[in-house]
Amino acid sequence: MAIFLTGSTGYIGAHVAANLLEGHGASLNVLVRARDPQEAQLRLWRALQMHLDFPRFFEYLQTKVRIFCGDLTSTGFGLGRDEYDRLVHTTDSVIHCAASLNRKSEKSCLNVNLRGTLEVLTLARQAEHYHGLRRFSEVSTVAVAGKRSNEVVTEDRSIEWDRSDYDPYARTKKFCEHMTRVLLPDTPKTVFRPSIVLGDSRHAETTQFDMVKAFVFLAGLPALPFRPNDKIDIVNVDFVADAIATLHQKDQPQYDTYHLSSGTGSQTFRELTTALAAAQQKRSPVFLPFAEKPFSGSVNFLSNRKGAMAKGASLMKVFMPYLVWNTVFDNTRVTSELKRKPVPFSQYSFPLLKFSRENNFEYNYKPWPAAAGGTAA
Repeated sequence: MAIFLTGSTGYIGAHVAANLLEGHGASLNVLVRARDPQEAQLRLWRALQMHLDFPRFFEYLQTKVRIFCGDLTSTGFGLGRDEYDRLVHTTDSVIHCAASLNRKSEKSCLNVNLRGTLEVLTLARQAEHYHGLRRFSEVSTVAVAGKRSNEVVTEDRSIEWDRSDYDPYARTKKFCEHMTRVLLPDTPKTVFRPSIVLGDSRHAETTQFDMVKAFVFLAGLPALPFRPNDKIDIVNVDFVADAIATLHQKDQPQYDTYHLSSGTGSQTFRELTTALAAAQQKRSPVFLPFAEKPFSGSVNFLSNRKGAMAKGASLMKVFMPYLVWNTVFDNTRVTSELKRKPVPFSQYSFPLLKFSRENNFEYNYKPWPAAAGGTAA
């Protein structure tokens, strides 16, 4: 039997997969969108190579990982009847990590997040019917809390249905949580809500650059349109992945919902910029809170233009609300249960920035070794 993990080729999902394989000895059923098994193997190798060398990856591929070539948004994932039955009958728990993070596209969020989650829940219900389901874990987001300002939000106070949402991503993930609770009423469930996931505290390398680009852009400004003592809730991906894997594998987690965040320990803009400036031997930026509205207006204007500047402005437009809401998400549950805290962003932000700049915001993927058996074309 195995854990059915969706999103294994994504940023957080790949970290979760590696953690489950290396730290827990788990077997995985993974759904990979690909035309054939060879392409699926290559996509999975690209996702996991930051965590595993090829011999280790190939060993897991032969012994611990079963790939299903399918699409999250297709009925039955687009699998043949025999393949779908095999997935149902070999799945003893589910970690649903796949999602569309396209905050500008309601169509994408509706299709992937809602339709995709419904397909995963349908499979989970069938597995539960035939042999029982040990646990269903939904990877959500703190953004389900909607529009906030100057707050510390607990897990039980996050979802208020009459509160407005920031974007389609937040709105659809809120409904995903609701569907999970309604359609799997008797199944043990765990909902994980990461905050801003940015970088790995153990090494500078990353394969996810959207938020990093926005961060690098801000780091290069001599003045910032923020309040210096506002907190920004950033959490390292290795903490997030370890929390998901560990609590999913635990027989009886203490709670059914966890904020995977920096909580009240989140650092202020001043703390972050001071540490980053010191690492670069530069002067810290000045803070001009009164410039927030003009800055946002300029970002909105530039995002509708063309060229490289427009791309950067579009990214900044998406993330601006999360930078100025001065809201953090209480993480007492997860830190008390794991008995450790996330690594402060200031401790690994400069290596992340340096790696991203030096590699032009690209990860240098290794090809499938030509000498490997069962090669992926």
